[in-house]
Amino acid sequence: MTTSSPRAPRPRPVHGTTVGIIVLDTRFHRLPGDVANAETWPFPVQFRVVRGVRPQDVIAGNPADALARFYEAIDDLVGTGVAGITTSCGFLAAVHPELRRYSPVPIATSSLMQIPLALSLLPEAQTVGIIVSDKAALKDAHFRNSGAPLGLPMGELPFDGPIRSHMRNNAPLADHAAQEREVLEVVERMLTETPTIGAIVSECANLPPFSAAIRQTFGLPVYDIVSLVEWMYAGLKPRRFDDATRAR
Repeated sequence: MTTSSPRAPRPRPVHGTTVGIIVLDTRFHRLPGDVANAETWPFPVQFRVVRGVRPQDVIAGNPADALARFYEAIDDLVGTGVAGITTSCGFLAAVHPELRRYSPVPIATSSLMQIPLALSLLPEAQTVGIIVSDKAALKDAHFRNSGAPLGLPMGELPFDGPIRSHMRNNAPLADHAAQEREVLEVVERMLTETPTIGAIVSECANLPPFSAAIRQTFGLPVYDIVSLVEWMYAGLKPRRFDDATRAR
């Protein structure tokens, strides 16, 4: 049996990074666990900020208007040598088909992409609950572009709560304890309203700092942008295993 030779490595100005992260133009403090905090990642990442494109431009506006800037960010990240790309806002699922069509490397735009897999793992009578930052702004297209079904139960972060206020006001210091309490309250309400929820998916890319607390409090599996990117990374850089049989 013959195997094809490995692809020649691409020339690159930066070495040692596999995943690139497109970050919207924000100033708020990001806790460890947040997609745009470098300490979140167990492997080196390369960030690219899309200047002038704010979260409200993607959530309340039309992200398609900024596609040229996202294409530039993809070009820059691929030019540094990354093998996969993700984003800092799950609402970019609205333009996932366009970004996927343009990108020459795998691109994970939203943690919503994990919903089909999470549903397939659960017992048949259970469903997935989604924590969202802005329920009114989350359209059917976000789910369709992620391969997810419509009509799943959702819990929304309060508009004036510590998380959305923190992001909206570009606050320089996050209150971890207050934000965690808010997330747990949202999940508790969801589970009360829909007891058949068997797993949680966090749409907002700023929520992974609280995934462990959700799991510990409610005993449910939790999927977020970090779990999605770590899954993507596992495919881009599979673990190597020594062949123990050679020593026998």
